Amino acid sequence: MTARVVGIVGSAGAYGRWLRGFLQQRMGVEVIGHDPADPQSHTPEQLLERADVLVFSAPIRHTPALIADYVARSAGREAGRLWLDVTSVKSAPVAAMLASQAEVVGLHPMTAPPKAPTLKGRVMVVCEARLTHWQPWVQQLCDALEAECVRATPAHHDQVMALVQAMVHATHLAQAGVLREYAPLLGALPALMPYRSASFELDTAIIARILSLNPAIYEDIQFGNPHVAPMLDRLLAQLQQLRAQVGQGDDAARAAFRQQLLLDNRDSQGETVLAEGNYTFERVGYLLADLTERNAISVHLPEDRPGSLRELLHVFERHAVSLASIHSSRTPGGEVHFRVGFVAGSDVQALQRAAVEIDAIGIGRVLPR
Repeated sequence: MTARVVGIVGSAGAYGRWLRGFLQQRMGVEVIGHDPADPQSHTPEQLLERADVLVFSAPIRHTPALIADYVARSAGREAGRLWLDVTSVKSAPVAAMLASQAEVVGLHPMTAPPKAPTLKGRVMVVCEARLTHWQPWVQQLCDALEAECVRATPAHHDQVMALVQAMVHATHLAQAGVLREYAPLLGALPALMPYRSASFELDTAIIARILSLNPAIYEDIQFGNPHVAPMLDRLLAQLQQLRAQVGQGDDAARAAFRQQLLLDNRDSQGETVLAEGNYTFERVGYLLADLTERNAISVHLPEDRPGSLRELLHVFERHAVSLASIHSSRTPGGEVHFRVGFVAGSDVQALQRAAVEIDAIGIGRVLPR
């Protein structure tokens, strides 16, 4: 099957906008969309009439009822077409789509709408609930997205998300609450950061990420998944056990802490998992150390072509400047920036001359510090 027109229900939302751009640019299809927030958008009837593929990109709490409404409106016209959703909970939306006669796949990109053009380096869960004729197109979509795709049933997905998403969010939001309560005594986060460990810096970065994005998403992840409440019971029990041991404070409590929270957990993880996790943590630690280096400049390379980075590095070579690190990142606007760090004791004037040359020859744009 080939999609000529893709309809997005929720096209004015952040993921709807990202999907529109991706499908148009990467898949070469016409994209139409309906969203109550956009009075200029297409009507539901236009989507049902024209779209070969229909994508539901709406808040979790509203998605099942929204799909049910489209099932009733479509009244069988969806037979032979493909319906998808991109919500963070899968069982209820997929069940609602299965009430239609369309082929059905639930998708869950494990990231907020990226600044990058694809999901390269990110995971996407794929729940193929009813898929036959549209399988090649779904595979084409996955290939174009460049995501690491993981197949799962909707029920298993939701159970896993109680840990991968809801538990992580809950623990960090609880940390944010503790930090807020301690602020009158010890100061807000900027007053604590000079004392930071790598773990604390990573945790506060995750807290900042959660608090910067759409609150409704995080609310629905906690309240819209029936597996979250039992997980929270277990999480609370673990913290209560630790609190009781610390309150007891004697050698017996310390021994119980070591056994239950350290040794038992270490054994359950296994040596391989621990070694891989430690390596990941060390790499992130090195990255954080590199990014705190003040002897660095950031450059945007406007021409995305082979050889651009090599030309940039040749500029530093001509000025006899030795590099200590180089990292790439994307701005909120989607520009790729290269942050180049230099060895200690580098000639400041040579660095300035290199920066002037980069701007002058037009290979890149040196960003203000």
